[in-house]
Amino acid sequence: MSDTPPPPPPPQSPYQQGAALSPNDEKLWATLIHIGGILFGFLPAVLGYILLKDRGPFIRAHAATALNFQITLLIVYAIGVVTSLILVGFFLLIAAGILCVVFSIIAAVAANQGQYYTYPLTIKFVS
Repeated sequence: MSDTPPPPPPPQSPYQQGAALSPNDEKLWATLIHIGGILFGFLPAVLGYILLKDRGPFIRAHAATALNFQITLLIVYAIGVVTSLILVGFFLLIAAGILCVVFSIIAAVAANQGQYYTYPLTIKFVS
């Protein structure tokens, strides 16, 4: 009988998936992703999709929806900048900005209530 300690456990992989989020945490993160889109554009949606998509079905659906909306807005903003030379683009940029705020608030409220939401007028790039 020897008094040697047992071998240490194997090292944890840094690429291991995180634990599933609780329903309240999923609602919180989904709400923050939608509100973050108003303030920081597509960045919160991209980060939310990359970091949280495997942590629960609710957060995955909201992150994908927000990312699709933000990519669509980027396309609309690009078209608005190009067409601003003929003055139509200014109206397009104003309309896109207003729709971003309104739809993001509606999506954030739905996420906070635990409901799924799909932005209207959005091209589906990721799911």
